[in-house]
This record gives sequence, C-alpha cells and structure tokens, in this order.
Amino acid sequence: MLILNHTCKLMDSRLSLAHSAVTFANAFMHAGTTVDNFLRDNLEWLSRASNWSKFSATAALGVIHHGHVRHGFNLLQPYLPEGLSSVSPYSEGGAFFALGLIHACHGTDKVISYLRDALVLFSGPTAEILQHGACLGLGAAGMGSVNVEVSQALLSVLYTDSAIAGEAAALGLGMVMMGSNDDETLRDMLLYAKETEHEKIIRALAVGIGLIMFGCKQEADPLIERLLDEEDPLLRLGAVHAITMAYCGTGDNGAIRKLLHLAVSDVKDDVRRAAVTGLGFVLLRSPEQVPRMVELLSESFNPHVRAGAALALGIACAGSGSKAAVVILEPMLKDAVDFVVEAASVALAFILIQHNETYDPKVADVRKRYSALIEAKHGEGVTKFGACISQGIIDAGGRNVTIELTSGDGQLNMAACAGMLLFTQFWYWFPLAHFLALTFKPTALIAVNKDLRLPKLDATCLSRKALFA
Repeated sequence: MLILNHTCKLMDSRLSLAHSAVTFANAFMHAGTTVDNFLRDNLEWLSRASNWSKFSATAALGVIHHGHVRHGFNLLQPYLPEGLSSVSPYSEGGAFFALGLIHACHGTDKVISYLRDALVLFSGPTAEILQHGACLGLGAAGMGSVNVEVSQALLSVLYTDSAIAGEAAALGLGMVMMGSNDDETLRDMLLYAKETEHEKIIRALAVGIGLIMFGCKQEADPLIERLLDEEDPLLRLGAVHAITMAYCGTGDNGAIRKLLHLAVSDVKDDVRRAAVTGLGFVLLRSPEQVPRMVELLSESFNPHVRAGAALALGIACAGSGSKAAVVILEPMLKDAVDFVVEAASVALAFILIQHNETYDPKVADVRKRYSALIEAKHGEGVTKFGACISQGIIDAGGRNVTIELTSGDGQLNMAACAGMLLFTQFWYWFPLAHFLALTFKPTALIAVNKDLRLPKLDATCLSRKALFA
C-alpha cells in the first residue's frame, strides 16, 4: 500500500494514461484479496476518473474481488444500472465487466442471464458502452461454456457494427466458444471480418478466432493456412493468434517455424510483434529454450520485434526467476523506444513475481528501476505506465500469488492462457489488462478438513524467514 500511495502521488492523475496505470496497479496488488482500502482512502483521486478511465476503475473491483462469487451482486449493486435507465454508462459498463471477472469461468445461470439481458435492455447513444462491459463480462463468466444462446446474443451485438460494442462482442464470443473449434461460429466470424470496416472489430475477431482454436493443434492447420494467405494484415494476425492458442504449450516445431518466419518476414509490425510474443505461449512447458531462441530477436532493429521478444520471455518464464531471461531483459529497460521499455518492465515483473531481494538480488535493482522510471520528470507516458503496472504485477495479490498458465499436474489452464492472451491486447485497449487476474495462482498454504473448515495444525518450514516476501 505504501508503494501504491507513493506512486499515486507521482503520477499525474489528470492524465487518463496515468490514472489508468494506478488503477491497474491497485487491482493487481490486491487481486482476490477483497481489500479495496486504496479506493476508499483516495476518493478524490477516484473522482478524477472520466470516460473509459472510470470504466477501468469500476472494473478493477472485479479483479480485487475475483472469485468471491457469493457477494458479487451485492458488492456491485451501487454501480449497476437500476431498471432500464443508465445514469453513468462508463461506471455501469465497468460494473458489468467486474461482475464477469468475479465469476470468471464460474458464471451461474443468474449471472449469465443478467448479463445477456443487459445486451438488449438499453438503447440510445450510451448503449454501446454498457454493451461493451456486458460482452466482456459475459465472455469471462461463460468462458469455455460453448453456450449457444450466449453466442447468438453476442453475434447479434457484433452485427450492429458498432466499433465499441462489436469489439467486446467478438472477444466475448471467442471466450465463450473457447477451444470448441466450432465451424459455424468460425465461419460467421470470418465472413463478418471481411465485411466490416472497423479495425477494432477485425482485430478483436482475430483474437476471438485464436481463442476458439485453443488446444486444437493440427485441426487448426487448414484455417491457419487460409488466414496466412490473406492480404489484410489483421486477418494474418488471426493466423498468429490461432497458431499461438492451437499449439499453446506443445513446443511444436512446425508452429515455432511459422511464428519465426512471420516474425522476420511479415510487412506489418503488429503481426511481427504478435508472432514473437506467441513463442512464449508455444514454449510454455520448455521455458529454458526461450532465452536462447529470442536473444537475437531482442536485439532486432525493429522495436516491435524487441517488444515481442520481451513479452515472450515474460510469458514463458513467468514466476521462474530465470536468470538467463533477466540478463536479456535488463538492458531493454534502457531501450530508446518507450514501448520496448514498457514490455521489458512487464516481462521482468512476470518473471520475478514471488521473488524477493534475498532470494534474488536482481529484484531490488528492478524495483529501483521501476521507481526511477516513474519519478523521471521528462519520462515518456508509456514508459511510466509500464513501470507502474509492473509494480502491481510483481506484488500481485498482496505478494501471495504467482503467474501460472498450467495446473499442478502440468495441464494447460484454459482460463489463464486466455487471460494472458487478452492481457497482451492492452496494447490496443487498456481495460483488457484486467484479464491478467485470470493467470494468478495463490501460493499460500491453505489447509481444510473434510468439512472444508480450517483445522488446527502446526506447519514446519525449514527455510529462512528472509526468503519469504
């Protein structure tokens, strides 16, 4: 909390970028803890939020209370719209999103029905903002459910051709149908991607297609080849996401070759950056290979490739404290391009989460570097944003969580993989950063008896106290 308060004073909250950065840092630091004291103690700061900053600030409640499904509705009642009237659309849209984050992957019929109804209940110029939040919330709550009614409701919003609502509908559709490889849904999404003129919608459809192909491996190859032949770079981006998700955690040589080829040959920077980032997903289970593979890419003349290399390292080596990855990332904190520094900051936070100065002396250096970037009077806004949210990530969940995309027995965690992919899209749309909460895994020792009550027990730990945060 001291770190957060100090950062809040240094960041100019009159700027939307700075306000959003502190919002995300607070959300990550208190993810799943239900501790929202920072918001209560800084009401004046909170009141400065406007438009989409207000949306993100309200949605942060979903990260802070993530998993506390019993109290989701009661908690968000003051922010949800009453009846059919909307008083503060950005706050109310953020509350819809927060409701989905609280119930992520565990949406009850009540929550799903409530959010689905919200897609059609409101009209007027502010309806698209409310629909945006409801679509994201619906996607999070119904993730992987392959619910036909929900998918049809999201398609209806998509077909309104509203850039704001359509973007969220495309992402929500990908989340709900995740891993299904549903031919009809894919056909509808591809057809609409070629019809609409909104880049935001096409880009979101590309991500959605990737989510639907999650874990499909060779079954995704025909679609991938088709998308790679497209002239529209946003559809080629869909091919990258499809490779990334279909072969996530497989270490497949064919997928790695395709991503490396795109990383060095595609004419669109967004495609190149996403291709390099995708290497981190494909090599999830072989993180030791990634530093060697992206070392040369981290020194590329193209800053987008360098940023992608940083994120690939962070994703593959998350929570590992990999010294080889840290050695590559540290010089990138001094890169001349602001978004490369941002990516390196985030990647280092991923890798060093749940590590302290005693365990790894580099942690102290990285924390000091974050502070220096934030305190720099003439520093770039993007650089400060990256350093600020990285402070939140490295101290996520009150320093009681780590980032893990696999389960204890090595199986892929679908929600965590989706959350990480959606988090990387904050490049285009800041509110999507909240999805990082789906990758957090508690590291505390929690014991229960057969009645799911806390037993009386003594735990013996032979490690030095200094090794614990």
